[in-house]
Amino acid sequence: MRKSRLPLPTDSELLILQALWDLGPSTVREVHEEILKGKKVVYTTILKLLQIMTVKDLVKRDAKRRPHIFAPKLSEDDTQRLMLDNLIGKAFRGRTHGSLFEPEAPEVNLSEDLEEIRRLVDKIEVRSEV
Repeated sequence: MRKSRLPLPTDSELLILQALWDLGPSTVREVHEEILKGKKVVYTTILKLLQIMTVKDLVKRDAKRRPHIFAPKLSEDDTQRLMLDNLIGKAFRGRTHGSLFEPEAPEVNLSEDLEEIRRLVDKIEVRSEV
């Protein structure tokens, strides 16, 4: 994915994008019903946010159909990469190395992480041998 000038979604916009990734292209009502499964929110809020997200170029709208159908502009993976790139740029000045990731850092216990990774790899290897 190339770097883009797309704005990052707010928490509320991300909730709508997650519903669209789960559902696929959907109406406002379908998105609203999906979000209602986990959070109480009014229909008009979803409608207004989708309108804003269309202007921000986070979603595309098929206005030829009634009711309008909304779909995310980017895939979930691409959005996650964009958000992670932004976090790394802000918090780590664009570097993925430094004291946070150094094994010598006292607040980081990489041995436990490595053990967990080894256990996961072992499970995968056992499954592939079957």
